[in-house]
Amino acid sequence: MASEKLQQLQNSILEGNIPQLVLSTISNALEMRSSDIHIEPQEHTVRIRYRIDGVLRIIVEYPSNMHPAVVSRIKIMSNLKIDEQRIPQDGRTAVTTREGKEMDLRVSTLPSVNGEKIVMRIQDKTRKIPDLPELGIQGRAYQYILESLQAPNGIILNTGPTGSGKTTTLYSALNRLNTSEVNILTIEDPVEIQVDGLNQSQVHPDINYTFAFGMRTALRQDPDIIMVGEIRDRETVDTAIEASLTGHLVLSTIHTNSAIETITRIDNMGVQPFLMASSFECIIAQRLVRKICDQCKVEEPLDPNLAEHIKKVFSLVHPDEKLDPKLVEGLKFYKGKGCEACDGVGYRGRIGLYEVMKMNNELRKAILKRESALEIEAIAMKTGMLTLEQAGLIKALQGETSVEEVYSVARKMED
Repeated sequence: MASEKLQQLQNSILEGNIPQLVLSTISNALEMRSSDIHIEPQEHTVRIRYRIDGVLRIIVEYPSNMHPAVVSRIKIMSNLKIDEQRIPQDGRTAVTTREGKEMDLRVSTLPSVNGEKIVMRIQDKTRKIPDLPELGIQGRAYQYILESLQAPNGIILNTGPTGSGKTTTLYSALNRLNTSEVNILTIEDPVEIQVDGLNQSQVHPDINYTFAFGMRTALRQDPDIIMVGEIRDRETVDTAIEASLTGHLVLSTIHTNSAIETITRIDNMGVQPFLMASSFECIIAQRLVRKICDQCKVEEPLDPNLAEHIKKVFSLVHPDEKLDPKLVEGLKFYKGKGCEACDGVGYRGRIGLYEVMKMNNELRKAILKRESALEIEAIAMKTGMLTLEQAGLIKALQGETSVEEVYSVARKMED
């Protein structure tokens, strides 16, 4: 994409104009819908890469002798120590581009053998939080999340790897609950998106202001709804359960591979099954996949063995999901050829895949009996849960993503 911004960036490298180089790097990243900027010193040059739709792409390189000045410029912007180059540092800064776009940048430096590597995470302040359906939530999963948000108390957990959109989903859910009649408190690390109407607080572990301590304090602030950035330890999960049992709705994230594994993980933390059964309202597992570019979408032939497997996966989808039988019978999938609009990649933008396990009495009984993860998964599917694989293949069948993308994030069901 030889855009004006990229041209400006290349010119600033040729002219050795450091302030312009840093600003052009950031505004070009915005134009290319990048989420992170990587500035990486190599042996002879320094390369700039952008993470676009979850994949890193090399944009430009500049000479190594310019790197110390670039690092200093970014450190000054984000209030970091210029003379400290031996240890990693974290900072943040707000930037306004020439077009008037406001952004928050989270800056991280890391000493490497060739010099300091910098990663900047971009948070576009002007971007509005998408509503749940815009994130890709549909069908029964959408119904389950709405029902859980209406619950007077309980815990809604969202799980997935770093960068899978968990925080955006939670903010989207909070947006629905954000009225003048309720007091919503969030304890985050860091506060990623500032939202009017929410009381947002940032933890500082170095002065013992942790998630667990923040939760306990939040309970004295007369809250109705509490969002905790992440459940990392036994103390935080205990406080979250206590909050839910005393009449609060608690939303949080946790790192596990699937909705079912979340129960195993919390069991391993030492939480009693009766507490999980009585406090959990809903567990969401999510991933992000790239969307096929609309401009160059073509049909993709399927390997016959894979087609058989996919038919089997669809046969296990709950009848209430109301899949179009013609679509399932035809089994047509698509991919992007690559064109100018998508920079030759075949994908443009991303969409979420959601596995939503809504608690019901059958699941509660299984948790109380400490049934295996496989048993609990079978009950969840029988009572209406779609696995990540099923949710992804439905999206692929609707022409939104490719089968290859689905299997890059979802585990294949055993035949």
